[in-house]
Amino acid sequence: MNPTQQPRPARLTVGVVGAGRVGPALARALQLTGHRPVAVSGVSDASVRRASDMLPDVPLVPPAQVLALADLVLLTVPDDALPGLVQGLAETGAVRPGQLIVHTSGRYGAGVLDPARRAGALPLALHPAMTFTGTMVDVQRLVGCSFGVTAPDELRLAAEALVIEMGGEPEWIAEDARPLYHAALALGANHLVTLVAQAMELLRTAGVEHPDRMLGPLLGAALDNALRSGDAALTGPVARGDAGTVAAHVAELRRHAPGTVAGYLAMARGTADRALAHGLLKPELAEDLLGVLADDGDTSPGGPGGTGGPGGTGGTTPGTGGPGTGPAPTDEGTPGGER
Repeated sequence: MNPTQQPRPARLTVGVVGAGRVGPALARALQLTGHRPVAVSGVSDASVRRASDMLPDVPLVPPAQVLALADLVLLTVPDDALPGLVQGLAETGAVRPGQLIVHTSGRYGAGVLDPARRAGALPLALHPAMTFTGTMVDVQRLVGCSFGVTAPDELRLAAEALVIEMGGEPEWIAEDARPLYHAALALGANHLVTLVAQAMELLRTAGVEHPDRMLGPLLGAALDNALRSGDAALTGPVARGDAGTVAAHVAELRRHAPGTVAGYLAMARGTADRALAHGLLKPELAEDLLGVLADDGDTSPGGPGGTGGPGGTGGTTPGTGGPGTGPAPTDEGTPGGER
């Protein structure tokens, strides 16, 4: 074997605890490489349907039985539920020595699996940086998807090999860096959904019939520019220092969608800070702009940074600062407690 190649894991029986959006997709991806799903647990009606669709003929059983049947166990439950689940499985004797126990939480590293490790299990943290739908499209999206990998040094090669078998790209994350890593992905991916949904609602209110068609090319270009160029890709009225335009935005948002004002101001302040630091926003224009962003409630033409003040309304290009990427986190917890 080429010494630069990852070792190919032995063919394993695979079990899933928590048939949310993530677990069945990972099990199906492993099945395509020769591993054998043998058991899955799920509690909600949606999880039962998902398991049936993604893993047909794989029996639905209680979590302890999943561990009894599987060499490799995927714990795909919400972050807050994971420590208690691991502790409970270990205390009841469900964990077997030599068993691979894998969780997919972005927040936690391998340490959360210590109760299972003390019972003889081999702990791996494999977090796919992707958003999941609970359908077969997720398996395709795993190809080229980055995984945040954390494991004991002696298991590093095995962890990375499993990721590669699922089509992913392993990215090593230190144990103490997991919370920051996960925060970065949530900031980029989860908040992106909120921003896009708000933008679509505002466009509908403005009379745009197909806001998705309008936003698709714009956001795609903004994302591409941001990934290529970082802060140099910043554009739009905040980066230009168009205080009057920004004041008009805030006034319209207060009128039509007051719930979006706080988010707009917060993101605009962050954009202004980065534009200043990168030399895109001229200091002489920043004072009026920051006056508008101070959120004093006065966005009238005569107020600070109003539409009659410095900065004018010359620029109308939508801001395309480019939201970040990080899929995914990953999924929301379902009512049944799965990821």
